[in-house]
Amino acid sequence: MALTQKDITALNARFRDAAPQEVISWAIDQAQKAVVTTNFRPYEVVILQAVTKVKQDIPVIWCDTGYNTPNTYRHAEELIRTLELNVDLYVPKQTSAHRDVVMGIPAIDDPRHAVFTEQVKLEPFNRAMESHKPDVWFTNLRKGQTALRDSLDILSLGKNGVLKVSPFYHWNDTELDAYLEEHNLPNEHTYFDPTKVLENRECGLHT
Repeated sequence: MALTQKDITALNARFRDAAPQEVISWAIDQAQKAVVTTNFRPYEVVILQAVTKVKQDIPVIWCDTGYNTPNTYRHAEELIRTLELNVDLYVPKQTSAHRDVVMGIPAIDDPRHAVFTEQVKLEPFNRAMESHKPDVWFTNLRKGQTALRDSLDILSLGKNGVLKVSPFYHWNDTELDAYLEEHNLPNEHTYFDPTKVLENRECGLHT
């Protein structure tokens, strides 16, 4: 898919008030190989349910840092089962138990934090994208999450020209809660990202 920034700007204007299903259906029609990524954090069920409703067998890339809470793992298993997700799991090359001995979880001002982030998040993610080689990437980015994400939109160009599609970009938590209730979907807020520490800190996948 060869889209220019001018195309992206025009499409974002077109889809500004469109229903997420319209955006998803359009993107699926354009894609040669689409994927959706998840870490099963709060509200991830929304993008997973919406995308699989259009394309049930879409690959769901789960990059598990190895530091998720028991609640998150239980939530993930419930969604994999009830939504019949086609999950492809990617994990770090070193176990969290081993890393706890040699490094632990470095503070964000510790020089080792960049190495930690590379090991538990960026390397597994890059390995997944290299394996799948998607041209369309569905994600649940939303405006207001971080300064970087505020500069994006429903559609944006990621690394290597991959079209990043965020159908719920302009939705707030109240709107997502209503969506969850309408579709009888579970949510889980007990979530831990060891690479971010602060909720409004960028994780590194979208830079």
